[in-house]
Amino acid sequence: MAEETVLDDGGEEEKPVGKAAETPPEPAPEPAPEPAKTPAPTGEIPAPIIVKKITIEGGGHHGGAWKVAYADFVTAMMAFFLLLWLLGATTEDQRKGLADHFTPTLINYREGSAGADGVLGGSSINEVDNYPNRQGQTGAKAITVPRGARGGPDTSDNRALDEAAALAQAKAEMERKALKETIEERLNAQERLKKIARQVRVVNTPKGIRIDLVDDADFSMFTIGTTVLVPDARAIVQIVAEAIGDNGQTIVVRGHTDALKWKPGVPSNNWSLSSGRAEATRQALMRSGISEERFSRIEGVAARELLIPDNPTDPRNRRVSIVLEDRQANGFAVAAAQ
Repeated sequence: MAEETVLDDGGEEEKPVGKAAETPPEPAPEPAPEPAKTPAPTGEIPAPIIVKKITIEGGGHHGGAWKVAYADFVTAMMAFFLLLWLLGATTEDQRKGLADHFTPTLINYREGSAGADGVLGGSSINEVDNYPNRQGQTGAKAITVPRGARGGPDTSDNRALDEAAALAQAKAEMERKALKETIEERLNAQERLKKIARQVRVVNTPKGIRIDLVDDADFSMFTIGTTVLVPDARAIVQIVAEAIGDNGQTIVVRGHTDALKWKPGVPSNNWSLSSGRAEATRQALMRSGISEERFSRIEGVAARELLIPDNPTDPRNRRVSIVLEDRQANGFAVAAAQ
């Protein structure tokens, strides 16, 4: 198809008419020429390349000191909780034993230690220690202080008192055994008293030898509810009086009852009954040869001092106690009263 060309007034050619004018593509730009490389002069050293690396140190100005402080804190807390655990897991006696173990027993510490004896007065490492034992290079030595049974340092006076007390105790035990054997031998010699020989008990007390005449379910020293000794009980009291003899010891008679209640309307009680039985025993001892001057007192304690505390109504709580007071203890009591 033929294209028409239109000329403008100036004679220049216009764009074709009747068909979309086609625009030719623009040519691509040419690449810039590379600069010519100048060859390095022969024999010259190339310039060094310097690389700067910036390192930031952690921890700031204090570094790692906080780790040491934290470790000390953790150690202290561990020791504290260990102490709490020991306090909760041990008994009072165990804690006292631990305290005694760490208690110093050194009596006389050195007064002039290194650097404390006068102005700049130190001590040489070869100097003999200023301790009572005078042994060189021993350091702090623990001294075990012997103690007597009465407490305090074991002085000669305390040792003498302890020896005297031990001798007195041994003598009292020998007297108790001899008295018990005498009473048992005389009771076993009589057929009717042999079966109740177990009702007589001889024991040592701080106040002296005590002879207990004890009831049981099959035997009673007194008629029930009265102060009247039964025949077998009178025979036992006579044997006890013969065994005691005239040794000069003072005597205390004490009556005991059980905790059984009296019937309403009965004009009596366990206090009067225990006192009456003690008096009846005292009179029976006097009839058997014990002088009246040897009796220091009689007592009625009702059911206040039970032999069987777990069963207050047990018949074994009914008894009469005859105490032969120790001469030494009695002397101390008289001196204290004066």
